[in-house]
Amino acid sequence: GQMEPEKLEQAIIDFTNYDYDVLIATTIIESGIDMPNTNTIIINNAQNFGLSELHQLRGRVGRSNKKAFCYLLTPPLRELSVDARRRLQAIESFSELGSGIHIAMQDLDIRGAGNLLGAEQSGFIADLGYETYQKILKEAVEELKNEEFTDVYNENSVVLPGERETFVSDCTIESDMELLFPNSYIPNDSERISLYQELDNMERASDIQAFSAKLEDRFGRIPHEGKELIRIVTLRQLAKQLGMEKVVLKQEKMNLFFVSDNNIRYFQSPVFGKVLSYLQKNPRQCQLREIKGKRSISITHIKTVEEAVLTLQNILEQEEL
Repeated sequence: GQMEPEKLEQAIIDFTNYDYDVLIATTIIESGIDMPNTNTIIINNAQNFGLSELHQLRGRVGRSNKKAFCYLLTPPLRELSVDARRRLQAIESFSELGSGIHIAMQDLDIRGAGNLLGAEQSGFIADLGYETYQKILKEAVEELKNEEFTDVYNENSVVLPGERETFVSDCTIESDMELLFPNSYIPNDSERISLYQELDNMERASDIQAFSAKLEDRFGRIPHEGKELIRIVTLRQLAKQLGMEKVVLKQEKMNLFFVSDNNIRYFQSPVFGKVLSYLQKNPRQCQLREIKGKRSISITHIKTVEEAVLTLQNILEQEEL
């Protein structure tokens, strides 16, 4: 990077013309230099580079029909910081074509997004992580919309025919069941964590089906505890449609916690009528509770996530009272 422009240009031209086989350079080569005949890059002390830098440097090879290789030289992993290990794992995991967006999101999660509306690029988000910060921000917006600006929201919002009004932005699931991808099924820890994260971000049924198909294609038949984990995504979506803030699956019971009591719109909504209808039809299995102002329903004989999903689907199919 300290060479005179003429010498720098000549060095690149000579290397491109096969005058020599090895080019030693600084990170200046990441700045859009196209060398289609190169097929190997060795990055020394890769732990000191940012994730975007590693991605750009890796992109200098494999720019034609030649198979390319990128070698990252680092000290032993146990001597590296947590962030450095995460950067190296990310650059190793996202190696396919078009993975730039995934690397950018991973980089954002590692470094933090900083102040949302300002130029500051540090602060408490560095400790929280991008996804947690995004979740807190979404909850704060929903709280303002449903409490302080309820009148404005009611005037401007229109629920189209066939659509359900939403009352909660997220639903927490707690369980004493074994819900996971076993080590024997997915041995690689980082890959397993990445799949957990991918599953947690899903909302559409088509995405869940595609995810299951991908798992079976890569790792074989999904074990029972893995199938139950995947069903948690469907359970959470159904619970959100019913206006439940929390679902607890423990001791063969399912406890559904209603949206906060100050949300008057919910208790006047058609979806709450469906819940009441189910309660009236199943008095022996269901029990309505209120503890410290928090209302919930306890439903017995729920031994699996699959049974919990079928129960919530049954509630949504009820006729309104």
